[in-house]
Amino acid sequence: MCRNIRTLFNFDPPATNEEVEAAALQFVRKLSGFNKPSRANEAAFGRAVQDTAAVARELIRSLKTDADPRNREQEAVKARERARKRFPDRQAG
Repeated sequence: MCRNIRTLFNFDPPATNEEVEAAALQFVRKLSGFNKPSRANEAAFGRAVQDTAAVARELIRSLKTDADPRNREQEAVKARERARKRFPDRQAG
């Protein structure tokens, strides 16, 4: 589940609200053990996702660094290369 949570700090362009909310959803899913909560837990689950996203946005806004922002395309290329090396048998061909 949490494999899908990506680093969101120090990117150019900055993380979008959708990316922060997706990470919050994955985090709450992991903590709760629910992929989709029951109706009885829907409200609490939804509040937890909203609250987690708000805290994550505040954290990202508050963090400081002297490092240059990372480029999303370059990071995606690096991730694909790592995956290719890690899982060579999954390559198309």
